[in-house]
Amino acid sequence: MNWYKDAVSRRAMMQLAAWQSFGVSVLSFAGGRLKADDPFAEYSDAAIAAKQAGAQPPGSKSSGKRRLIYLFNAGAMSHVDTFDPKPGTDSQGPLGAIATNIPGVQFGESLPKLASMADKLAVIRSMSTETGAHGPGSYLMRTGYKEIASTRHPGIGAWMQRFNGRIHPALPPSVNIGGGIGPGYLGAKFAPVPIGDPNRGLQNTSGPDYLADDQFMRRMYLSAALDREFRGRVRRKEVDGYDDLYREAIRLLKSDDLKAFDLGLESDEAKARYGNSKIGRGCLLARRLVESDVQYVEVQSGGWDMHNDIADAMSTRGAELDQALSALIEDLTASGLIQETTIVVATEFGRNPSINQNAGRDHHPAVFSCAMAGAGVRPGTILGSSDSKGYLVDEYQVSVPDFMATIGKALGIPVDKEIHSPDGRPFTFANGGVAIDEVLA
Repeated sequence: MNWYKDAVSRRAMMQLAAWQSFGVSVLSFAGGRLKADDPFAEYSDAAIAAKQAGAQPPGSKSSGKRRLIYLFNAGAMSHVDTFDPKPGTDSQGPLGAIATNIPGVQFGESLPKLASMADKLAVIRSMSTETGAHGPGSYLMRTGYKEIASTRHPGIGAWMQRFNGRIHPALPPSVNIGGGIGPGYLGAKFAPVPIGDPNRGLQNTSGPDYLADDQFMRRMYLSAALDREFRGRVRRKEVDGYDDLYREAIRLLKSDDLKAFDLGLESDEAKARYGNSKIGRGCLLARRLVESDVQYVEVQSGGWDMHNDIADAMSTRGAELDQALSALIEDLTASGLIQETTIVVATEFGRNPSINQNAGRDHHPAVFSCAMAGAGVRPGTILGSSDSKGYLVDEYQVSVPDFMATIGKALGIPVDKEIHSPDGRPFTFANGGVAIDEVLA
């Protein structure tokens, strides 16, 4: 069968248009790169099985490529009520502080499990930014750059894929759970797979019952034929990127490792350990994904914008974070993957040490806290400090680009290597930031 090699005549175009009504995509999965014999040979069951047979088994420690789980507490996590309490001052508010297993170091009372494993964390208490609005702050913490109209910057997962490639031949290199940021100017090829609800996993992974595999591939041939002439005349990076994305989709749909997205395969005991919260199930799914060689997983947890009744809000959100993160660290430590997986806990800025009239805390970008654990991180480190009441940095101010450089160095990313955007502008992962060697192993 070689009809797809012929030029698309007007009659053929009409025929193909009719086929379009049965669900054929206009965009080609092969485009101008059609092979002389079979444009979709790489998606045959045999070809995919061969790739998987030659790949490292899930969780292999021989890949040499590190993974990152990025926990983003959206809304601005209070540093005073988590990693930088101020006991004995007006700033402490209605919640207390508890001792950790590091002498002289305390955490907020909502984090008892993390306090018991503080020696596995590196906490930065002197983060600082000028950005006090949620949207720009979230963008900055996920890209290392301020948001501007002319450029969309890549997220960390896209950078990791750009520099480190991929580990698994079929599973996506990066996944965003509950939110995140896209590939920016790196293009669709580097886009993360979005998961809205971790309990539901990856949706729409099987076709309708009436569409057999050979019928599906026949439609792909038709799509390629329809698009071939256009692709011969138009060569654009953006279109190529979407072609690559669709190729990835076919490969993923044929992979046996789709089960990595299925929390239904976890025991009731495991689910209980992580908790039934969004961050709990997100961390459980993140663990499954890095075990299956997904390199970057972001888990977004909302509800941290605590302008009202912070005592009640922290009793919920703090407990959820404490349960989920402690279980994640325990499991990765037990499996040995903690040696290859960096964990980051971040937020867009801090909250004001002064309790407002609504018993909450307002925005406060001048100082806040983030934490790291796992691969490339020096455990038991408490870096920097805020002043006695938590208003300003007292020692070792850390900018967002510095934080990004630290993450990148832990991952083995060349943080100062220039990559050019489509308009020719040079960018680096760290945006001029300097890695904090004191928190790196």
